[in-house]
Amino acid sequence: HMIDLMAENADTTVLLLGESGTGKEVAAREIHRRSARRDRPFLDINCAVLSETLLESEIFGHERGAFTDARERKPGLLEIADGGTVFLDEIGEMPLTVQPKLLRVLETHTFRRLGSTRDLKINVRIIAATNRDLEDSVKRRRFREDLYYRLKVFPVEIPPLRDRRSDIPLLVNYFVDHFNAVLKKSLKGFTPAAMEFMK
Repeated sequence: HMIDLMAENADTTVLLLGESGTGKEVAAREIHRRSARRDRPFLDINCAVLSETLLESEIFGHERGAFTDARERKPGLLEIADGGTVFLDEIGEMPLTVQPKLLRVLETHTFRRLGSTRDLKINVRIIAATNRDLEDSVKRRRFREDLYYRLKVFPVEIPPLRDRRSDIPLLVNYFVDHFNAVLKKSLKGFTPAAMEFMK
């Protein structure tokens, strides 16, 4: 129901909160799949795995010569995903120097490639996710307060599986069907005792 509500509001920024492994990326993809943007691109990036310059380049793109290895113009995720959705995973790890540029995107729907002086207009939905306490990061001045409030228009806490054990039979049945198809088997499922053991 929550995913349907988020999908209906296809322009609203969503902030997915929860521990690592709770399925934030799966939720982001499902929100996109059920939204009016479903026929446009869904692009994702993990903000924790790239250096500051590479992260900026991946999100905003760059002009030739913008930095040492920039040998040609390259469009970023925002440009490529125009009309679709950009999923920013581990948003709490985004460097402070990149945060104002993302804030500008959320406020004006415009951005500049690295090394450019020309504004580009885009129409993307931003879905962000974090396992960090962003309010605490704001207090510690590791995350911009204005960006935090722009991102948390539609905050959704995704609980860990241990807090939603009633979902386990649904997942088990999904994986039985999936692996029956992949492995060409016809397993019927699990006994009630085995299901209770997994729960």
